[in-house]
Amino acid sequence: MRANTYPIGRVLRSTTTEFFIGCHVLEPDTPNFGEFVKVSAANGITIIGLIYNVQIHDDPAVRQLILAQQLTRETILDQRENRLVPIEVSVLIVGYHKNKQFRQTFPPQPPISLEEMQSCTPDEIVGFTKRLDYLRTIFSASQVPADQLIIASLTRSAESQATEVRRNFLLESGREIARVLNTDLVRLDGILRQLSLIVQEVTES
Repeated sequence: MRANTYPIGRVLRSTTTEFFIGCHVLEPDTPNFGEFVKVSAANGITIIGLIYNVQIHDDPAVRQLILAQQLTRETILDQRENRLVPIEVSVLIVGYHKNKQFRQTFPPQPPISLEEMQSCTPDEIVGFTKRLDYLRTIFSASQVPADQLIIASLTRSAESQATEVRRNFLLESGREIARVLNTDLVRLDGILRQLSLIVQEVTES
């Protein structure tokens, strides 16, 4: 995982619960599903979110190029680096940072258009995930693939932790998920099975 933050794109539109980013190209720093990101808002607030979808929209130039009988590698790279339509990244808001404190609830206001979104640093991820209330926000968000997003976010979180605490972090995460899904045992079993694989991967790395 990168030690420093890096810019991803700028806000296209936003609501109280989510916002959407436009970015130029995916490479070299690809916005990953489940990645923790941040963007500034009013009154000194930094909004924390999770990427839950990346859409590569139709581009008029691509339609024309597809009809060409032969495409050189240079032409393909040029189109990817000079798109006419931005790649759109969807982000679920899971909390915010203000006055040196992380809060796992929706911010008073969403980010405004053209504000730059960046990745969170490992230290920021560790600070934010000291509490796991944000998992309930994911479960209640109907627009996201909740189970997969939780697994992806916990993977990112575990990778940010010191090696010796990764296992305990994931076990506590599993207990929190069990509390939320205590009446849906089939769904709970599916998530815990995936979580057990992550425990093996991050503790062996």
